[in-house]
Amino acid sequence: MIVRQTPHAFKIFFTFRGSIIPKIYPQVLLVTFLSTLITIVQHWLPDSFPYYGMAPFALLGVALSLFLGFRNNASYQRWWEARGLWGQLVYDSRSLTRQVLSFIEDDAETGRDTQRVMIYLNIAFAHAVRHRLRGTSPWEDIEPFVAPIHHDSMHQAKNVPDYIMRLMGKQLGDIRRQQLVSEQIIQNMDERLTSITIVLAACERIHNTPLPFAYMLLVHRTTYLYCIMLPFGLVASLGWATPLMCAVIAYTFFGLDALSEELEEPFGFAANQLPLTALSRTIEINLREALGDTDIPSDIAPINGYLP
Repeated sequence: MIVRQTPHAFKIFFTFRGSIIPKIYPQVLLVTFLSTLITIVQHWLPDSFPYYGMAPFALLGVALSLFLGFRNNASYQRWWEARGLWGQLVYDSRSLTRQVLSFIEDDAETGRDTQRVMIYLNIAFAHAVRHRLRGTSPWEDIEPFVAPIHHDSMHQAKNVPDYIMRLMGKQLGDIRRQQLVSEQIIQNMDERLTSITIVLAACERIHNTPLPFAYMLLVHRTTYLYCIMLPFGLVASLGWATPLMCAVIAYTFFGLDALSEELEEPFGFAANQLPLTALSRTIEINLREALGDTDIPSDIAPINGYLP
């Protein structure tokens, strides 16, 4: 994710980090080249492209703007919901850790071991969710927090975060059987586990359910058709200004299309997608600090304005 910056009026035209330009410059160059070619033909062969009037292009532009606006709203809603879910995961993880440390007595070795196991499983769960949503290998991040006895079965699990959640549930059952806390506290802890499970299911829903392909295809086609037809309608009235105007319009429409496609999947590595690595590291730092660990990793700092 791009960390918010405030570039001055001149720098804003030359900022590429986080910009959508690297994704759409081929389309913009294509429209600019086509517009320039049509302008040259119109200059040397006047009346090759008669003035058609702007009403058809204005109507189509309004319709396309509505399509792009609706899709951008839908994509941003998915992005914001995903960010809210990860905020909920941070909240639930801290709350569960507070309950574990507050209500399980750490005077005996059993209590201290139970606290550590429960909190470490919570950390492993956060890392596992990130790797599942991004399709990356989780073992380096989660194996240090899961007991070696579970490693083989964890490697065989199809849904690693769900497997870790089941381990947390079994650990909560052991806490109940050992009567380390009261039934009311057990119920409260189980509610936190349920809330964390809901976060996982909701993130998987967003990840596995993209916007309808037919709608995306309609927007793509309409954007290309509009930007390709536009210079034919503008050249008779704008002349040599046609390439510039068409390039600006192509940048706007193709940019909105590409940006909505990037926000539609909020869990990836693109510049405008969520910083899941930083969020899961925050959970690890907070929970290990509460547990009293000393070898705590540092926060992930932005690199060139980008937070992974």
